[in-house]
Amino acid sequence: MFLNLLKVHGSGNTFYLYETKDEMLLNWVSLTKWLCDTANQGGADGLLLVAPSKKGLAKMRVINADGTEASMCGNGLRCVARYVLEKNGVTEGLIETMKATLHVAKEKQLFDGVPTYGVEIAPVSFELSSLPMKVEDKTTLINEEYSKLASDIAFTAVSVPNPHLIGFVSKEKIENTEHQEKLASYLNGPNPVCPDGVNVSYVYPISDNEIYVRTFERGVGFTNACGTAMTASALVSRILDFTAKEKITVFNPGGFVQCLVQQEQDHYSLKLVGNATVTATYTLEVDGENYSYTAIQETNEQQSYNSLIEFASKRLPLQFTN
Repeated sequence: MFLNLLKVHGSGNTFYLYETKDEMLLNWVSLTKWLCDTANQGGADGLLLVAPSKKGLAKMRVINADGTEASMCGNGLRCVARYVLEKNGVTEGLIETMKATLHVAKEKQLFDGVPTYGVEIAPVSFELSSLPMKVEDKTTLINEEYSKLASDIAFTAVSVPNPHLIGFVSKEKIENTEHQEKLASYLNGPNPVCPDGVNVSYVYPISDNEIYVRTFERGVGFTNACGTAMTASALVSRILDFTAKEKITVFNPGGFVQCLVQQEQDHYSLKLVGNATVTATYTLEVDGENYSYTAIQETNEQQSYNSLIEFASKRLPLQFTN
């Protein structure tokens, strides 16, 4: 059996994308683990599976590098949006995800030569039970210090619908990954606080409409970017008055995106706008659970995205160490 896949990324969050009419066709977990192994063409963060849907133009499933399945992925959804919209010859539509059917659309380019798409991020909940997260007798955790997490960082917990723990931190803690990696590794192993794990983001405010976000993603580890984490961080930055504008530019290790945060009473409307880059097409031979590439064709789209990264790096008043 031969499969034709795309290698794509949103903000450097890299995936393989495959469309199937039969979700039972293969052992997707086995395939994903092989595709994401760094020994195989540099690996990836996961597999985006595009399947038929009765609720939208298509359904998106997201299988992480470790084989777990995510309920949503904002960066991945932009890539799926591009694939599905171009295939159907339209500029907007609906795509079904695990917990919601979301609006997607082609957008004005964020940077010259960079295909740009906007996706709805929903639903939003601050209830700890939605993550789930256990913090003694609390039902929410909004800008609070909690001794089992850290003594010097106030955290906010939110699901969108992926679970996120967000802390606004000092320049020292955003420039060095050690503190974040220790906490995130604990929360994504056996622990009494987040039994199913959680995405942990450290956020550094830059201006009234700009933030920097670095995320340790559940099932993956540190990533160049996590779309739902960036959107959740933009939301929390508005709620806590770290930013003052509806449109927030979110810088990340993989570049930048724009997040639109709108509020009507207790309802939040969130939109994530960023690149959807195709770096290569692959032909993969599948024999049981044995896989091998038979053809690889690179595109030239990464060149334009590299220019975006260079632009973004000049905007950051930060210096990074591991």
